[in-house]
Amino acid sequence: MISLKLPGRLEYRAPATRVVALACRLLPSRRDDFDNEVISAFIEAFNNVVVHSYASRDGELEVDIEPGADRLTIQLKDSGKQFDPSATREPDLDSLPESGFGLFIMRSFMDEIAYVPGAPNTLSMTKFCGGRGKAPDIHQ
Repeated sequence: MISLKLPGRLEYRAPATRVVALACRLLPSRRDDFDNEVISAFIEAFNNVVVHSYASRDGELEVDIEPGADRLTIQLKDSGKQFDPSATREPDLDSLPESGFGLFIMRSFMDEIAYVPGAPNTLSMTKFCGGRGKAPDIHQ
């Protein structure tokens, strides 16, 4: 397992993303689009913690990355504001809104997603090397 603990601020997104990208390379049997999809989902999750969970206050973000034989699991933990993923609507893709794509992108690119509110809030995302095909619901 690869673990990071860093400030929940946007300027720490790039180094955390580099670690996720390197972890993707540990899975030799991944599809061509695997790395880009995992990285896109991670960036959106990171942004959501910083922008929505911590808003304008300081906080810490823990990132655990677990490469497996056929999957990569990323877990983000924060102590900020909780959210209810079932209350988040799908974005209107025809109107191309400025925001609201984070959960949509995570659901589109990852195979399993779970969110547990609490102390800490924990978001877990898994991508299988062979893919699963259907966009997941976020389970609580």
